[in-house]
Amino acid sequence: AANYSRSLCPLGWHLPTDAEWTTLTHYLGGGDVAGGKMKETGTTHWQSPNTGADNSSGFTALPGGVRANNGLNGNFVNIGYAGNWHSATESSATGAWFRNLVYSGGIAYRSSYLKHYGYSVRCVRD
Repeated sequence: AANYSRSLCPLGWHLPTDAEWTTLTHYLGGGDVAGGKMKETGTTHWQSPNTGADNSSGFTALPGGVRANNGLNGNFVNIGYAGNWHSATESSATGAWFRNLVYSGGIAYRSSYLKHYGYSVRCVRD
């Protein structure tokens, strides 16, 4: 759905590519610290301890978890513990690159997983 022709992003915006996510994390000092600079501070939405979170980038990442349909009946899991954001870049015929932030650290992880998982999206202005 993230790259569906009717796009999840409004006109004038697009789903960022893996390269655009990489540009952002490099700009924020690299993957080892970028997650903390992107995460909302505090524990209103993130589980404690929300390590490294300072939101100095203004991204205000929230931990929406993931909607998984592999025996979980399409339920959301890891809400409060992780945020996952799709990219527009395929890693294989069935996979796509995404970014993952977790409550227990400040790393912005780059990973590839199945496209049918329901991750969050963040639109970028064209």
